[in-house]
Amino acid sequence: MDKSTFGGVLLAVVGILGGLILEGGSVAQIIQPTAALIVFGGTLGAVMIQFPLAVVMEGFGRLAHVFFERGKDPHEVIQQIVEFANKARKEGIVALDSQLDSIEEPFLKKSLMLAVDGTEPQELRKMMELELDNQAERQEKIPQVFESAGGFSPTIGIIGAVMGLIQVMQHLDDIDQVGHGIAVAFVATIYGVGASNLFLLPAAGKLKIRIREEQVVREIMLEGVVSILEGMNPRMLETKLLGFLPERGKPAPEQEEEAA
Repeated sequence: MDKSTFGGVLLAVVGILGGLILEGGSVAQIIQPTAALIVFGGTLGAVMIQFPLAVVMEGFGRLAHVFFERGKDPHEVIQQIVEFANKARKEGIVALDSQLDSIEEPFLKKSLMLAVDGTEPQELRKMMELELDNQAERQEKIPQVFESAGGFSPTIGIIGAVMGLIQVMQHLDDIDQVGHGIAVAFVATIYGVGASNLFLLPAAGKLKIRIREEQVVREIMLEGVVSILEGMNPRMLETKLLGFLPERGKPAPEQEEEAA
């Protein structure tokens, strides 16, 4: 569970609704199904016009990654690669063929399969870097879905507000109804601006981080397999792969000595 995301959502909701209540308002005042239908339906429609349906569906499928960290632990990946390096050093690279069935990550499995099949290190790197580039190109569209939605929703909210004001103008003879109608009309603007700044744009930013973390793990996998193929010492290989991680993600020197 991503505590930052859950905490941020909770803090934002409590802050806004708490301010509303302290000002003498009520939550019921901003619950308007019609405004929600206009804003969220219009925003979704605009996003579907901009992106292919497959990209939109993949984007919504990735929403869980905003709230939960489901990527592979890079430390576990590094330890697995070091184990492969030790085995290859003792028994030869072909001995890793028996390990292929136990590997769940497709990118690592493909890289190791090419290594076992005798692919030259330079050629293997070239082939898998091409796959990395293609994956990165596909994945960068996912945050763009939410960035676009965050750009559309405030404007759709204004459209909803204007539509509400049009209805209000038709009842100018009843001042009570006019006041109520104006209040309802501006709820659409709240939905549009709120959805954009409290969820859609932050979700796009969080997904960019998640996708980059996944890319780093795949880069570790590729560098590890190529280094095994080149015969690098397992201890040197571990140090090299830990260089991909930020300082806070690396074990302390005492931990490294204990692991050694």
